[in-house]
Amino acid sequence: MRRLAILSLIVGFAGVIALFGLSFKARSESRAPDLTGASWLAEDINGGGVIDFAQTTLTIGHDGAVSGSGGCNRFMSKAVVKGRKLTFKPAAATRKLCPPALMDQEHKFFAILERTRAFRLVDGKLTLRDASGKTIARLARQD
Repeated sequence: MRRLAILSLIVGFAGVIALFGLSFKARSESRAPDLTGASWLAEDINGGGVIDFAQTTLTIGHDGAVSGSGGCNRFMSKAVVKGRKLTFKPAAATRKLCPPALMDQEHKFFAILERTRAFRLVDGKLTLRDASGKTIARLARQD
């Protein structure tokens, strides 16, 4: 009888712990970090760094509207954020001509946006990830 009572307590305790764990996981997944409403400055594009003075930026509005600078031209797009998933529609940009190095960086940045499928936000750094989970860009929050 005493063993049955102890076993019942252990099973009940394990059940409570399991439910608590599932609840915590569900809450953490539903509250993905908010990357909207801030301006982000590119620090790295596809592992190749960036031209610092180019100021490649990205802003995602709460409504999904995207704007920024590719380093040469201003652009706009639309983002879809679902949890930690992130995709961008193809960007529409002004058509200013800049030096070849800036144009190359801008083309790489626009290509990265189209390849983005997820994001991670840690310590004020936004990493964009492709379909395989590889980091393809890193941006820093601008205040």
